[in-house]
Amino acid sequence: MDLAIFTLAQRPDLQDELLDLENTWPEFIRNDPLGDLYYQRDVLAQFADHLLIAHTSADGIVGKAHAIPLRFQGERLPEDGWDWAIRRGIQARVLGEVPNMLAALEIFVRSDKQGLGLSGKILTALREHAKDQGFAEVVVPVRPNGKHDIHEPMTSYADRTREDGLPVDPWLRTHIRAGGMIDSVAHRSMVIAGTLAEWRLWTDLPMDISGPVNVPQALTPVLCNVEHGTAVYIEPNVWVRHRTGV
Repeated sequence: MDLAIFTLAQRPDLQDELLDLENTWPEFIRNDPLGDLYYQRDVLAQFADHLLIAHTSADGIVGKAHAIPLRFQGERLPEDGWDWAIRRGIQARVLGEVPNMLAALEIFVRSDKQGLGLSGKILTALREHAKDQGFAEVVVPVRPNGKHDIHEPMTSYADRTREDGLPVDPWLRTHIRAGGMIDSVAHRSMVIAGTLAEWRLWTDLPMDISGPVNVPQALTPVLCNVEHGTAVYIEPNVWVRHRTGV
């Protein structure tokens, strides 16, 4: 595979193909308000220097990595991981702040190209990109793709390991193999609120009983309030730090 990885800024001609890639996020995740802001065409263009595209001559775009530079001063990464990274990255751009950290928002591999080790290659390329840009680390609010028990706390799931000492979660395992280190849990990494009517559209579920609701592909239950006609999903992610050696 003649894989080449470059930024959208280097290949702006691929923007339409990039925007036409399949979207594998669950419908309710696509309604995270800050995520919806970031993935607008004109906003993505503002961060084209940090949007990596994995491309082959035969298959076109096979994967991508979204990252956003931001300014962070402190020791503990915040609880509102993914939402915080987008908010702080856009704030840094608007205010003209000098960023000192790169946060990865998404690493994606096309469905028909999974199982070929591309996610690890894209992750390695992102680390190298961060180093070339002078960032000491890449931080990632990881969405563990192997967590299927929505009632298990993320803190205990993130600590679970196999006999070889690596995480049981496949995506966390990829990060650790690439040199990352689990830092902490971002307990409210994404907060998605909507009316019951909206949630019914997003999930095809009745949402007619107050209390926790099990939604496919959610990492925790959605909290439904029939009396007030609303529901809220608070997703925990796992902060992983990748030192670049700068």
